[in-house]
Amino acid sequence: MVNIRVREGESIEEAIRRFKRECERNGIMQEIKKREYYKSPSVLRKERNAETKRKIRRKMLKDSRWMKQ
Repeated sequence: MVNIRVREGESIEEAIRRFKRECERNGIMQEIKKREYYKSPSVLRKERNAETKRKIRRKMLKDSRWMKQ
């Protein structure tokens, strides 16, 4: 839980900005977006496999570019 105390003489806008920054640092928004919709385990598995394939493909592409130079 993120707690922000409004400082003396601080505007509400500045306090809101600090609050948003703290939420970003703690990964709260990412967690909310992740839990917004239910995904079945099979869908999660497919997404994980696709991400792994993308990473491998990028690494191979990067390595092949490096080898050409």
